[in-house]
Amino acid sequence: MPESVAANQHQNVGLQKLSALATTSHPFIGPQKKYKFIQDDKSGESALTCSCFCTIQNLEPTCALGQLVYETLLEQERIYHTGSGCLMFLAGAWSRAALLGLRQGISVTQIISAMNEGIEICLEAVRKSMVLFNGLDVRPSRRSTAAVHSLELSLAEKTSNMSFDSQATLAKVYQQAQNIRGQRQTKLSRYFCETKSEMVSQFETFSVAHIAEALSHSCDNAMKLAVEAMQVQSQSNQDITTVTFDITKVMTCVLLGLPEDCSCAVPGCIVLLSHEQVSVYHHLKTKHLKVALINGDLSHSYRHMGFKKPAGMQHIRDQPGVSGSSTEDTWVNKVVKLFLDLGVNLILLTGVACKAMDQHCCRHQILVVEKLSSSVLRTFAKSTGSALVTYPSQLGRHCVGTGVQLALWRDLSCYDRKLVPVNISTEGNTGLVTAILTSSVQCKSQLLEDRFWACAYRLHHALKDRALLPGAGRTEMFCIHHLQKQAQYCREKSTNSVPPRAAGTAVALHTSVMLELMADGLMDYITTVMTNSGKLSKVKARTIVTRQLQTFDGHQGNATKFPQLVLGNENEAVAFPSGKKTECAPAVEVYDNLSVKQDAWRRALDLVLLVLQTDEEVVSGLDQKMEKDIIML
Repeated sequence: MPESVAANQHQNVGLQKLSALATTSHPFIGPQKKYKFIQDDKSGESALTCSCFCTIQNLEPTCALGQLVYETLLEQERIYHTGSGCLMFLAGAWSRAALLGLRQGISVTQIISAMNEGIEICLEAVRKSMVLFNGLDVRPSRRSTAAVHSLELSLAEKTSNMSFDSQATLAKVYQQAQNIRGQRQTKLSRYFCETKSEMVSQFETFSVAHIAEALSHSCDNAMKLAVEAMQVQSQSNQDITTVTFDITKVMTCVLLGLPEDCSCAVPGCIVLLSHEQVSVYHHLKTKHLKVALINGDLSHSYRHMGFKKPAGMQHIRDQPGVSGSSTEDTWVNKVVKLFLDLGVNLILLTGVACKAMDQHCCRHQILVVEKLSSSVLRTFAKSTGSALVTYPSQLGRHCVGTGVQLALWRDLSCYDRKLVPVNISTEGNTGLVTAILTSSVQCKSQLLEDRFWACAYRLHHALKDRALLPGAGRTEMFCIHHLQKQAQYCREKSTNSVPPRAAGTAVALHTSVMLELMADGLMDYITTVMTNSGKLSKVKARTIVTRQLQTFDGHQGNATKFPQLVLGNENEAVAFPSGKKTECAPAVEVYDNLSVKQDAWRRALDLVLLVLQTDEEVVSGLDQKMEKDIIML
C-alpha cells in the first residue's frame, strides 16, 4: 500500500468509524424494517430495537464519535420522531465519499466546498419537487373511511394560514400555478402533470385521509390512530377555519394484555395507577380537587438543569446519628405538610417522586402522577389557573389550581390487570388527547409507541409545512439527476477551459468527483431500501435506478415524473422497470415530509464534515497547507 494512502487512512479514523457505525441503520430503512434484539452481557436483559435511534441508544456509545452520533440522532428524534435511519445511512454513505475523495488526492477544503455545493443542489431539487396544498377547512364527510373515522378535511383555495417563510413568495408561486393550470396534461396519474414552472411542481388538492395514507409508510394502524387523535382534538377546536394537529397536546398510554385492535384515541389525560394509588383515587373521585404542577422530580436530591452547587459549601454532621436518610425524611415531612396546608390532593410531575414521598402522599390521600410531558402540564396550568414550579418550596396559594376531575376510564379487571387507567380532565376543553396503545406482547410496546409517534409527527409536519415531497425514491432520484448533471458540467468546464488554468481545472474536476460520489451515496440509499424488501438483489435494484435516470428528461418534469421504486405496502411491487405502471402498480401515492427530509440530509452532511475536520485538524494536527502558512509567518 502506498505510504500516502496508509497515512491518509490513519488520519481519518473518525470517518471510517462513522461509516462502520452507519451500517447499523441499514435494516431500519424502508417500509419493511428488520428489528433486532440487543442483549446486555452483564445483566442478561434484552431490548427490542425498531429504529436506528433506539439501536444507538441501547448500545450506549462511550467514545467521542458515538456520543456525537447519538446527539445528532437525538436532536432529529426530538423534533421529528422520524428520519433517523435516513440521516444515519447518508452520514455513512457521504463519509465514504469523503474518504474516497481524500484517497484521490482532493484536499479537505475542496471536499467541504464541493459537498456543501452538493447539498445545496439537493435542497434546490427538493424545493422544485415539493407539492404544495392550500389552507384546510373542516367539512364533514359522507364517506365512512376506516383511517379517519368519517372525518374528511377538504382543501380551500385560501392562503391566509399557510406556514411558509414568505407569504409574498408563496402568493407568487400560487399565481404561477393558476396561470399554467390550463396547460396541464394528466399522464399516468393525477400527479404526473406537465408544468413550465421550475419553482415548485404543482398545487394539489388533498384530503387528510389522502395525506395520512400517503405518509403511513406501511404503518397503517399507527397512522389510523394518529388521525383518530387528530379527529378527537379537532372536536374541541373553536377555530374551524384552520386545520392543525397540535402534537404537544397528545400523549400515549400503553395497556398490555389487550388485543392490538383495541387501540383508540380518547379526550383527556389517561394515566395508569398502581394498586396503592387506586385507593387514593376512590377517596378523591367525588371531591373538588386542588392540583399542584411540578416541572421536575419530587425528591430531596433533585436539582434543575444548570444548577451549580455553591463553591466551598460543606455539610457538617455533629451528631453521629444524623444520616442522609433522616435528612430526606425531614424534607419529605416538610413538603407533605406544605401540601396539606395548601389543600393539594393531586400532584402532576414531569419527573418521578422518591419512594418515601410516594408513600407519605398515599398515606395522606394525595395522588401523585409521574412522567407527564411539560406541554401537558402547561395545558393543565392554563385550564386550572395553576402555576408550574420547579421545587415544592416554591408553591403558594396562587400556584394551586382547581377544576380537575378524576374518572375511571374503563374497567379492565376482567383482563387481570394490576394497573388501572384513570382519566384526568378539567371542566374546560383542553384539547388533550391520549392514544391508547394495546398489545398482548410486552416487547412490542416500544415498537407500537415509536410507530405511533412517527406517524403523528409526519401528519403534524405535513399540515404545518403545507407541502409534501414525492416519496418512494422519486425525490432521491431527482436529486441524483441534478448532481450528475452538475458534475458533468464541471467536467466539461475543466476540459473546455481556454486558456487552460491549472488551478481552476483541478477545482472543477475535484468538484465533479465529489458530486458524483454524493450521488452514489443517494443511489446506495435507494437501492438498499429496495433490497430490504427481499424481492430484489442490490445489482438488480441499481440497474433499475440507473435505467430510470437515463430515460428521464430533466427539461420536462420534476420528481413526480419518476415512478415509485420503493412502496409502502408489503403486498405491492417494489419497482417499475419501465416508466409505465403495470397491473401490480401501487394504488397509493407515497409521499414524504418536506422539513424532515431537508433537516435529515443537512444534519447528515454536517456530521460528516465535522468528523472530517476533526480528523484532519484536531486528531492529526494541522493540514499541510496550514502548516506551510504557519512556517511562512
